[in-house]
Amino acid sequence: MCGRTACSLAADQLRRACAYRDQQGRWRDPEWRDGDQDKYKPSFNRSPHSNSPVLVSKRHFDKNAESAEPVLAAMRWGLVPSWFRENDPSKMQYYTSNCRSDGMMQKKSYKVDGEEWKGRRLVTMAGLFDCWSPPSGGAELYSHTIITVNASKAMDWIHDRMPAILDGEEAVRKWLDYGEVSVSEAIKLIHPTEYIALYPVSTLVNNSRNDDIECIKPIELEVKKEPTPTASSKLMRNWLQNPSPKKEPDAGNPMAVKVETPKKRVGLLHTWLQKTDEPLAKKQYKN
Repeated sequence: MCGRTACSLAADQLRRACAYRDQQGRWRDPEWRDGDQDKYKPSFNRSPHSNSPVLVSKRHFDKNAESAEPVLAAMRWGLVPSWFRENDPSKMQYYTSNCRSDGMMQKKSYKVDGEEWKGRRLVTMAGLFDCWSPPSGGAELYSHTIITVNASKAMDWIHDRMPAILDGEEAVRKWLDYGEVSVSEAIKLIHPTEYIALYPVSTLVNNSRNDDIECIKPIELEVKKEPTPTASSKLMRNWLQNPSPKKEPDAGNPMAVKVETPKKRVGLLHTWLQKTDEPLAKKQYKN
C-alpha cells in the first residue's frame, strides 16, 4: 500500500537527521556506507525501484563493528532476494516494495537478516533488506522492502494497511541492534500507530517523473458545488414539481369537445343476477 515516499534532505543533512547516541551516551551522526553517498539523491517523489536512504547496523558490512552502530546505505526500493536466479532484477515477478508483518517470517521472500529506517522529524519505517548477486557475475545489489501492518484509526479511512512506524529513538535502536535484541523482541515493535499527521497532496505524485516541492505541498480538497440554476432550469423544475391543472372544456370554443365516459352496458346475465324475487334453488338450475 506504500507506493511513494519523499526525502528531500541533502546527504549531510540526512546524516544529522539520523543522529544517535553511542554506548557512551554521546550524540553521533552515522556515516554513509562506502560509495553510497553518491548513489543517494534527494527526492520529493520517490517510487519503487528507485534508490532510498536506509539505516542499518554497521555490522552487516563490518563484522568488527558494534551491532548498535548504524550506517546509512542507498538501496533499491523493492526487495530482490538473494535466491533470485535471473540476471535482470526487473524480471522479479513479485511485488516486494511492501511486505505484510503477518506471515513475513514464513515467506521465503522475506527470510532475510536486516532492518530499514526511512524517512525534520523523519518518519521511521521498519523494513527488511537483502543482498543479491547476479548469477552470471557483476555488482551486488542491496534492496529493501517496507513492512506494513493493519491500519490504525487515523489511517483506516484511507487504506486498511499502513507502514510499520518505529516511534522514537529507543524503538529505532532496538530494531537495528540485532546483536542484542532478538527477532521475537524486535517484532513486538511492529504495530499500528495513531501518532501520524495526514494531509492530501496533488495527483502530481502519480507520475514518478514529477519530482519537485509541489508533490508534497498540502492541498485543499474541493467540495463539489451545485451549479447555479438558470431561468430556464428554474422554470423546468417548477413545472416538474407542480401538478398540471385540470383543464375544463371551453364553452366559447366551437372546437372544444367534451369527452364523456361511455355508459356501461348492462347484460342479460347481470340483470338476472340482480333479481331477488326468484327462489334460490331456481337460480342455481336455470339455464
